[in-house]
Amino acid sequence: MAEIVTIARPYAEAVFRLAKEQGKLGLWSERLGQLSAVMGNAEVAACIGNPNLTAKQKADLVTALLGGAVEADVANMIQVLAGSERLAVLPEIAIFFESLKSAEEGVKDAVIFSAFPLDDAQQQKLLSDLEARFKTKLRPAIKLDPELIGGVRVEVGDQVLDASVRGKLATMAAALRN
Repeated sequence: MAEIVTIARPYAEAVFRLAKEQGKLGLWSERLGQLSAVMGNAEVAACIGNPNLTAKQKADLVTALLGGAVEADVANMIQVLAGSERLAVLPEIAIFFESLKSAEEGVKDAVIFSAFPLDDAQQQKLLSDLEARFKTKLRPAIKLDPELIGGVRVEVGDQVLDASVRGKLATMAAALRN
């Protein structure tokens, strides 16, 4: 795993610098997400690992799977990665790119665990309140966790806000034991 991280980081940083210079962070984010999805397909991964295919054939395959017209810089990146047998690290490149983009935009990821599904209005209100509390723009990922019994638990970076019934009960139980 450490090797993949070591390989992916310089590519992600180079792509990020290029995207930032061109003012195309959104486009590159979208393309890297698509490339990550393409590489997540087991059949594509098997083809990319096939030693009988040339680097050009592998690059052409990945480019074709994006569908439609592919920007020259994106096609060049695919060619470079194929030529150095690095297409398999595209998902990690996408992850690093997104973290660099989030840092640039001042956005943090927030994982919100909820005991029950939240409708759009509840999500917007919760997000607004959380952004005020954490004093930053948040990109929410909402996950259901019925074990919370009620309420929510929020993780933003290394900070955890536990406003769940389960969390409150655990706090009360600890207080009663002491």
